[in-house]
Amino acid sequence: MGASNYVTGIINFCTLVLSIPIIGAGIWLASKGDTECVRFLQWPVIAIGVFILVVSIAGFIGGCCRVAWLLWFYLFAMFLLILLLLIFTALAFVVTNRGAGHALSNRGYKDYRLGDYSTWLQRYVEKPRNWRRIGSCLRDSRVCNDLDGDYNTRDRFYAANLSPIQSGCCKPPTDCNFQFQNATTWLPSPTAAPANATERDCTTWSNDRSQLCYNCDSCKAGLIQNIKSKYKSVAIVNAVVLVLLVVVYSIGCCAFRNARRQGNYGHGGYYYGKA
Repeated sequence: MGASNYVTGIINFCTLVLSIPIIGAGIWLASKGDTECVRFLQWPVIAIGVFILVVSIAGFIGGCCRVAWLLWFYLFAMFLLILLLLIFTALAFVVTNRGAGHALSNRGYKDYRLGDYSTWLQRYVEKPRNWRRIGSCLRDSRVCNDLDGDYNTRDRFYAANLSPIQSGCCKPPTDCNFQFQNATTWLPSPTAAPANATERDCTTWSNDRSQLCYNCDSCKAGLIQNIKSKYKSVAIVNAVVLVLLVVVYSIGCCAFRNARRQGNYGHGGYYYGKA
């Protein structure tokens, strides 16, 4: 057996073992699916785990036992994975290229407006079904819970360097001209009217801790900005993963050639004799 077959078998044995806790995590999420967020996450996790398991079994058996048709299936799945990752990286760059926060006078944080971002992302977060799931995840993360304790005065809150999600979801937009009571309690000003651009968010805002501005356009914009700010790190990870996948794919190609050369059945059921 060639060295590439051994390496392919070892790599896929490791990923096979890795797939088991991933599937287990998905099953655990399914058993704990008491929120929209958890129900949304469980099936992608299970699907990813099953995909890794099936491909790993094909690569492990194909590499160790020199079964050419299994290696062909394994290489085809790997090629699709590399192609999908390339497409995802390119699309993510395109849709996160637009938009930025608006700096505010005498504020440590910025405000975010949904109209500044790509049309595709706007449409995605504005769909009620999508935002219901995302909003459930934001509530479950309790991203606003610590603000009252951390910023208990108006001056401290105004100087705070809030994250885009905290700025968009945990307070009303600055243009609403609401009066600060505490970090998550704001009252309409009796004299200053809100700007037209944020009037919908001003009426959507609620002092109820379970509501706040989670259904505001500013919250959707804050989420998109948070994704955009994380994209550079994601791009680096994607590049590393792509390099590793290409290396593994190349090793798999060598194992496939060895399997065909050593007399196993190849794709289509034809028999390849020994060289």
